[in-house]
Amino acid sequence: MSFRQTHLAVGGRIRNRKVCEVDGQELRQDEIGRGYETATGTLVEITDADLDNMPLPTAKAIEIVAFVPADSIDPIQIGASYYLAADGVGAKPYELLRQALQRSSKVAVAKFAMRDRERLGLLRVMDKGSSCGLRWPDEIRATDQVPVPDTTVTVTVTDAEVDAAVVLAETLSGLDMSELRDEYRAALEQVVAAKAGGERPAAAQPAEPASAEVVDLMAMLEKSVADA
Repeated sequence: MSFRQTHLAVGGRIRNRKVCEVDGQELRQDEIGRGYETATGTLVEITDADLDNMPLPTAKAIEIVAFVPADSIDPIQIGASYYLAADGVGAKPYELLRQALQRSSKVAVAKFAMRDRERLGLLRVMDKGSSCGLRWPDEIRATDQVPVPDTTVTVTVTDAEVDAAVVLAETLSGLDMSELRDEYRAALEQVVAAKAGGERPAAAQPAEPASAEVVDLMAMLEKSVADA
């Protein structure tokens, strides 16, 4: 349930109209762009292409930061909840993560970009999907209302792969929340600085096309454990 703002004197509804400060014209949404105001008051135009091309690992993927016990996360940090699902090439890594979290009784701290900013998320197993955050009971949708692909049917994950993922989860169990940084903001500041100086922002490196045939999960897991 939500409320509307009204004029107390006459009961009329109050609407937010978007008006240009230069010519006083009321604008439609498709006529409105975005800009970043610098310390000198200059507005630097930032386009969708600028945001899409930022060299940021989390721009088009979810980066797992660490695996931690669920009770180690302070509930005050938990915000909006989302359902996470995957199919195609991402189905097997998703199912592997789901089973590893389930077997290790841990949750995963992750970073991802959404709505023009990098966010910190909490992944936990919930039926066949994963979610993050807490809400009032009447705000939580039942999982049968969400079209989550059944990865247990579409992909096969071996015990060896799950065991390797659990080892990785144990390896990445140490996490100092104070050390986490918003890399999206840092990348956006670089874009603004470049455009304000009349330069072309650094472009993101094109991602190599992935296919189900070339994804070697065991090799990736072993390398991740070694790097950790």
